[in-house]
Amino acid sequence: MKSIVSVVQVVLADDHPIFLSGLRAVLDAVPDIRVVAEAGDGEAALAQIRSHRPDLAVLDLDMPKRDGFEVLRELDASGMDVPVVFLTMHRTERLVSRAFDAGVKGFVIKDAASNEIVDCIRAVHAGRQYVSPQLSAWLESRQQRAEALARQNPGLSGLTKTERLVLEMIGDQHSSKAIAEALFISVRTVDRHRANISAKLELRGVNALTKFAIAWRSSQ
Repeated sequence: MKSIVSVVQVVLADDHPIFLSGLRAVLDAVPDIRVVAEAGDGEAALAQIRSHRPDLAVLDLDMPKRDGFEVLRELDASGMDVPVVFLTMHRTERLVSRAFDAGVKGFVIKDAASNEIVDCIRAVHAGRQYVSPQLSAWLESRQQRAEALARQNPGLSGLTKTERLVLEMIGDQHSSKAIAEALFISVRTVDRHRANISAKLELRGVNALTKFAIAWRSSQ
């Protein structure tokens, strides 16, 4: 009896047609991965994901109309549980940290995408995180830092994904209005998140949350 191969259905999005075509050619040659749709910008990517309900979405981080973070936030807001992989030319640890804090499951440097994308998709589909090997030392260091922070601040483990994102943006010194606009929520909702974070982290005083958030971001 032949074994049944589980096929991972993927939506690809990138605003560079040549890169997108090359990546699709790589995936089309793999029997257990099927590209069900392509998109050239963030809005089109959202539409294709909603239409096809794929097992996984591979998104260029820097796209017109909506970037990868905006697409990810919109998927979360609509309750769509679709794992997301980011493709990018950027290699900064701060950006990678922000991506994983936002809920991304894979992070692939574009220069190595043709060699890594298959392993990344398989890893993410199996429930694991993936980051390009050239950043693997950072990922291990990040895990160690996260464990140290959790020991020092037990309340961090109780933050929701949105609360962690708000804490990150406070640490980057964004105003409540800027956070509200970025997350497509009201300023009142941001203030409620701020209050909940402060309560969970047992922070007191007007500037305590901001000081903690800045220190937390600098340690990442």
